[in-house]
Amino acid sequence: MALSKQFLTEPPLKFLSSIQLNHFLQHCSKSRALQQGRQTHQQIITHGLHQNPFMATKLVQMYADCNNIISAHHVFDQLSHPNVFAWTAMLAFYSRNGMTKECLACYNEMKKNRVFPDKYVLPNVVRACTKSLCLETGMQIHKEAVVFGVEMNLQICNSLIDMYSKCGDVAGARRVFDAMVERDLLSWNSLISAYVSSGFLVLAIELFGFMRMGGFEPDTVTWNTIVDAYCRMGQCDEASNVFKKIKEPNIISWTTLISGYSRIGEHEVTLSIFREMMSIGKVCPDLDCLSSVLVSCRHVEGFNFGREIHAHGIKTINITAFYKSAGPALLVMYATNRRMPEMGNVFDFMDMSDVVTWSAMIHSLAHLGMAHSALACFRKMHILKIQNDQTTLSTILPVCDLKIGKEIHAYIWRNGFNSVITVLNALIHMYSKNGCSTIAHSVFVNMESRDVVSWNAIIGGFGMNGFGQAALHLLQEMSHSEICPNSSTFTSVLSACSHSGLVDEGLQVFHKMTREFGFEPKTEHFACVVDLLARSGQLNDAVEFINRMPVKPDKCLWGAVLSASRAHQNVITGVLAAENLVQLEPNNAGNYVTLSNMYVRAGRWDDAVRVRKQMDSRNLVKPSGLALLNP
Repeated sequence: MALSKQFLTEPPLKFLSSIQLNHFLQHCSKSRALQQGRQTHQQIITHGLHQNPFMATKLVQMYADCNNIISAHHVFDQLSHPNVFAWTAMLAFYSRNGMTKECLACYNEMKKNRVFPDKYVLPNVVRACTKSLCLETGMQIHKEAVVFGVEMNLQICNSLIDMYSKCGDVAGARRVFDAMVERDLLSWNSLISAYVSSGFLVLAIELFGFMRMGGFEPDTVTWNTIVDAYCRMGQCDEASNVFKKIKEPNIISWTTLISGYSRIGEHEVTLSIFREMMSIGKVCPDLDCLSSVLVSCRHVEGFNFGREIHAHGIKTINITAFYKSAGPALLVMYATNRRMPEMGNVFDFMDMSDVVTWSAMIHSLAHLGMAHSALACFRKMHILKIQNDQTTLSTILPVCDLKIGKEIHAYIWRNGFNSVITVLNALIHMYSKNGCSTIAHSVFVNMESRDVVSWNAIIGGFGMNGFGQAALHLLQEMSHSEICPNSSTFTSVLSACSHSGLVDEGLQVFHKMTREFGFEPKTEHFACVVDLLARSGQLNDAVEFINRMPVKPDKCLWGAVLSASRAHQNVITGVLAAENLVQLEPNNAGNYVTLSNMYVRAGRWDDAVRVRKQMDSRNLVKPSGLALLNP
């Protein structure tokens, strides 16, 4: 607006000098003022300066900066010998707008015209290679930078670091970085980010330390990257300490920390951080942030909070974009809370042409135990000709019976999924669940590569089918492989020993887990040992083990003792287990009925009456049907 007034208040335009016209063009380029730029162009023509190479080059630059490539081309094509500045303007437009093919073609045309690239040309061309992930071409541009003697230019080096890292060649990025004679904060940030993106997290932290030793102060981008590194390492408390050093955390800072805690299962902390962010009120949650929080809502008593986030999302964010990003998490959250109407509503708003939509719905139905509905959804997806991906196949296989599972197995081989680890892991689980341990083992043996889930799946499969010795043998084999057992591995092995009656072997595995592998036992490990002892009739040992545990026993542990007490007709231990269950779940009527019946078996009639009165005083309803037939 100010520029338009300036045009009106200047002396008659015919008296404007070429210096003034050049000034106007520069102002138009900087402020993207296309209309005023056209007016200036008219005056240049009026003054007969349009054929002046300098002025014409400025016009090319102005039109390119204002994103009017047609006018820029028109002026550019009238230049008999465009200089490097004119070419730079065109290349910058193509690079800035993601037109990578046009940018590289323009660069090649420039070289054909024997115009040699400089420090302004090459960063634009390298960025085009980065956007198209064209490493080979990017390496060629790097060589040309050396040929033309500009390989040490700071902007070129920074663009090369970015190009190599985005194309997956972190070593190439590091070579450029190490050869630099001058670095700025962008150089450090680019390489640290490259390490984090490629999973070299320890190296990223080390490089951050060297950066600070070199006198560079981190900015928000640096801090965010380091927070991300610690989160990916599972060290979210350390990430939180780094987060506190950020003076003005942006939405990326908050989202990185929130998603980090969500990934490691610290869902209460996730929601707490989100509430803190909202109470401060300086940033608004974006799609990634809301999706991460919704994932945590389904794992804790956060259903109402999840509904609030759902409402906030549809009010503040484009509804199509919101459901595309957060829809899968919403589906699973509503499924976790068995809210079928809400699941249907969310599903209806999601993109029916997107395989992610169908995978999320299949997963939700499978989570609810609705195998038939999940399979019906899978079939409908095929009718609509939506192509499966590895997530869909991995999700549907666990709910398949043997007949359908074999059909999907054949589909996997026909369609090239036979080397996808997650799909093969699901196949192992499907065959094991259906009692086909031999086929499951055949799938495992023939895998080109395996991860820890593969080992856990086959060990767990042998365990659920009563092959405890085979599970123990696989644990030993896994220990000598390149993949180390994790916490879930030991849960699977202990469970296998329990189902096979291998008491001594199971106890040895439990002690080996702590002494040789350094794992702190979790509740599920203690539960397996209790189940192992109780199933074998060693009920006193099971109770002693519970009393020595460093964690408070939950209902699953006492439930295992109670079940074994019934099987071995040990009334004394059964009474103890039932008493603890009543304390843990004071509003569960079934526990009172079970305890009362156990007292009756022990001949403790007064205690049986007392428990029944406690139950009545709490207005608890007796469980009906089969629950009372088998106290």
